[in-house]
Amino acid sequence: MEIIEKAPAKINLALDTPYKHKDGEPEWNMVMTSIDIADYVRIVDNNSGKITVQSDSLFLPEDHRNLAYQAADLIKNKFNIHLGVEITIRKNIPVSAGLGGGSSDAAAVLRGLNKIWNLKMSLEDLANLSLELDSDVPYCIFSKTAKVSGRGANINPLHKLPSMYFVIVKPQVSISTPQIIRKINYKSIEHKNVNNLVQSIYQNDYTEIVNNMFNVLEPISAEKHHEIYKIKMKMLNYGADSAQMSGTGPTVFGVCKTEQSAKHVFNSIRGFCSEVYLVHSL
Repeated sequence: MEIIEKAPAKINLALDTPYKHKDGEPEWNMVMTSIDIADYVRIVDNNSGKITVQSDSLFLPEDHRNLAYQAADLIKNKFNIHLGVEITIRKNIPVSAGLGGGSSDAAAVLRGLNKIWNLKMSLEDLANLSLELDSDVPYCIFSKTAKVSGRGANINPLHKLPSMYFVIVKPQVSISTPQIIRKINYKSIEHKNVNNLVQSIYQNDYTEIVNNMFNVLEPISAEKHHEIYKIKMKMLNYGADSAQMSGTGPTVFGVCKTEQSAKHVFNSIRGFCSEVYLVHSL
């Protein structure tokens, strides 16, 4: 059987980490939304018993290091399934960008195999299982605007965002998420209130949503990669209502209320950066 799953990118409208667990893993308190740039994951089962991964990206591993491979292996082992899986990924989401591309591909594999093999797992069940892969995968199972807490498995869907546009810029640098997490100083980190953003979303108040966005990891990543702040300031100067880093970076996104404003920012920033996208929230 064959199925094609859409795997949307995500951005962090708010990102805080209140404390670190005893095993070193962060506690998360975030608001995420999915945007209309997506990978497409083709999944076919067969009788080989093997998992294979192919993609059109030169930067993506095609073996056990790939989260999509790990997702197929995880669900095969859980249900003792001996069939093989052929995974083909058409990449549109930039790699190592803080946009959750690998996590979304893994979530697509879990959703797809759940359908192909008629496993009848709920999205909540898939989210709980997927936490074994990466903290962003549970959110990507749902791919809807949500508050995300705990180690990443507590997903609370929120009200649909008001109309807004995002200009996404991926600098030509890569950032290691584990390295950034190791650099977090929980005594000096400037925590902010995620619930203010949640309330603004429920009130459908664009201005307050923009005013209450934040990412506490931005100063850590930007300390080494100054491009992050440079792009952020250019976006604000070109008319974005807000701009910040997504995830652990290095991608920066600017927010605009109208498509016209977003196009102006998009066209202005393209002269400085090669990977620029104009998108809206799903």
